Amino acid sequence: MDTRAVATSDTHGLTEDEVRERVVQGRSNDIPERAGRSTWDIVRANVLTRINAIFAVLFAIVVSTGYVLDGLFGGLIVANSVIGIVQELRAKRMLDRLSIIGQARPRVRRDGRTVELAPNQVVADDVIELGPGDQVVVDGEVLDGAALEVDESLLTGESDPVVKNAGQQVLSGSFAVAGSGVYRATKVGRAAYAARLAEEAGKFTLVDSELRNGIDRILKFITYLLVPAGALSVYNQLSGDQALPEALRGMVAALVPMVPEGLILLTSIAFAVGVVRLGKRQCLVNELPAIEGLARVDVVCADKTGTLTENAMRLAQVRPVGGNEMPDEVLAALAAADPRPNASLAAIAEAHPDDPGWTVTAIAPFSSARKWSGASFGDHGDWVLGAPDVLLAADHAVRAEAAVAGSDGLRVLLLARAAGAVDREDAPATVDPVALVLLEQKIRPDAKDTLDYFAGQRVTVKVISGDNAASVGAVAATLGLPGAGSPTDARSLPGEPAGLAAEVERGSVFGRVTPVQKRAMVGALRSGGHTVAMTGDGVNDVLALKDADIGVAMGAGSPATRSVAQIVLLDNKFATLPYVVAEGRRVIGNIERVANLFLTKTVYSVLLALLVGIPGLIGFDALPYPFLPRHVTIIGWFTIGLPAFVLSLAPNNERARGGFVPRVMRMAVPAGVIIAIASFVSYVLTYPGVTGSPAEQVRASTAALVTLMAIALWVLAIVARPYAWWKIALLAVMACASTLMFLTPFTRDIFQLDPSDAGATLTAFACAAAGIVLVEAAWWAGRPLRRTPNQRSISGPRS
Repeated sequence: MDTRAVATSDTHGLTEDEVRERVVQGRSNDIPERAGRSTWDIVRANVLTRINAIFAVLFAIVVSTGYVLDGLFGGLIVANSVIGIVQELRAKRMLDRLSIIGQARPRVRRDGRTVELAPNQVVADDVIELGPGDQVVVDGEVLDGAALEVDESLLTGESDPVVKNAGQQVLSGSFAVAGSGVYRATKVGRAAYAARLAEEAGKFTLVDSELRNGIDRILKFITYLLVPAGALSVYNQLSGDQALPEALRGMVAALVPMVPEGLILLTSIAFAVGVVRLGKRQCLVNELPAIEGLARVDVVCADKTGTLTENAMRLAQVRPVGGNEMPDEVLAALAAADPRPNASLAAIAEAHPDDPGWTVTAIAPFSSARKWSGASFGDHGDWVLGAPDVLLAADHAVRAEAAVAGSDGLRVLLLARAAGAVDREDAPATVDPVALVLLEQKIRPDAKDTLDYFAGQRVTVKVISGDNAASVGAVAATLGLPGAGSPTDARSLPGEPAGLAAEVERGSVFGRVTPVQKRAMVGALRSGGHTVAMTGDGVNDVLALKDADIGVAMGAGSPATRSVAQIVLLDNKFATLPYVVAEGRRVIGNIERVANLFLTKTVYSVLLALLVGIPGLIGFDALPYPFLPRHVTIIGWFTIGLPAFVLSLAPNNERARGGFVPRVMRMAVPAGVIIAIASFVSYVLTYPGVTGSPAEQVRASTAALVTLMAIALWVLAIVARPYAWWKIALLAVMACASTLMFLTPFTRDIFQLDPSDAGATLTAFACAAAGIVLVEAAWWAGRPLRRTPNQRSISGPRS
């Protein structure tokens, strides 16, 4: 490095030529981009899906036949894609806006002048000024400091400010809370501490969604079935006397219902509605399945500051220790005398707002170096307020009393009368103790209700903080957190994974936790089979947020945490999480409910295609597929689509459980098999044979459709249990609409239906009745397997 340039920059900052030179050398603050997905990534992920590919091919086949009306299912390609794209782009815009709003503009010395620059315009060796509230945007070395104190809680989790003197290092992500200073940029861009943490967090990863994974597994299996089933259908249709367009329509009619297309759409809609509801509570969901993930969480790791407590202190008690002084009046005067009170003095000012009007003759602002502040008030005396272990001798009785009070997690200050003016070099000299001032962190008013809610949901909360373990434990104990009476100092935790996992499993409160330990603790919990949510607001939380199953960031936190988190609490309220859990459980319960409908359709569609196609393979007359694609649309409307949409948005407080696919298939497989066999029998009994007229074939197709819809409506009635008035109304509307579809001349013509043959219709109803009895019996037989012994309905938080 050029020594002359550094010497010049110490006083005047870099020249324009020196800045250009460093930019050319690549030594500028090239900040890594946010870890989220780009717009193209979002569009591609939502459009190029397996189900969209399946429907695109089938839609193209139908369009090629000229029967566009039979291709209505193609609209699902658009609907499935648009919902996911809109929601993710909305979240991306919100995060980008938050990033811009929260961006610091450092004051940089250039050519002897101080200018405000964007963070990415800073270069190596720039001289940057710091004052109270200013953020450190790059790593650097302090050149000069006047009582400079830096808050590194976003990096370390430690809430107490750190004094920084000339020659000491400051890290990006921290900010000045007191004093002033100047530092020279030593590490910029990707080399800076905060940037390295953000970059290590990696790129965007999707939430592990059991619903999505389960549906993907089903779709993958169905994809393998579509090829042989389609080939069999085409062969079967062409082996008869049908023209190619009619054969292709039959094939598409057989294949389309095999794909649970509406399940994907309704899952997206249910998640999107949940996102909108949570948005009204100032909760931003980056990914639709994130609310499902949080609903499955059984361990929540939360920081103390900003989560259980506010970023402020509260005056708990003023305990006189001698003399006849009036401590309340003195405290009010001290609070009024300091124009820039720290958190402790602000709490005292809040408790003693009435200024006695004493004249200030000298003042000593608080400094972490000397651990006290004070003011002189002429005739009213000289007063100091600070740490008892600094102001009093080691053997002083009041100091011992203060130590006892501090062991409970309280912050203890000593109010004392000084021997002379507080601005003297030897101040405060000897002091006369007057009172102990006990401060505690201000607990969020909704913190206890939130912890109680999680306890009722059998969700374990573990408090992980960079603060003193005793202090963290005291706060948690006040809130009634189980195990808070035995806090653990993270410096004593074992480094090897097995021992760490055992300790983290056992404890509930941890203090002095480093960022690396936070990440390791999350990993230890996950290795034990837990689904973990991590809440945080600082750069020190980024890695743990990334490794957790669900990361929850505070809106006022660092841009890095908001980038990697799946959920952002814009109002910074931990109490919002119960609503996210309740919303997720509503979504999971309802999607599982409607999945029974869609997968039942998949099962009976596959089996029906096989039943129709196999006779042609073994030498019998080929049977045309009984339904047209438009018939599939009718079935979808009245037995699945419309009712499933209503059921997916209904209240549901069932606890989230694993095993989505096996549990759903226990209902869908027997119901689908029964529907397929009953419909096939109805079709075979009414089919006129290859010599029958087209009108007779339409009547046979109608009979099979009547059988299928009647049993499918009964499956809908089973899925809707337990009944409420609106569910009964829903079933009645769907049954009436289905009936009118067969009775109204207009709809009969459009959908090519003919229920005029009384014999065929009676056969259809007889087959339907037998099928309904079997479906009901199968449901009762499988009920013990679908419900676990410990399953119970759990209410969400009260609005």
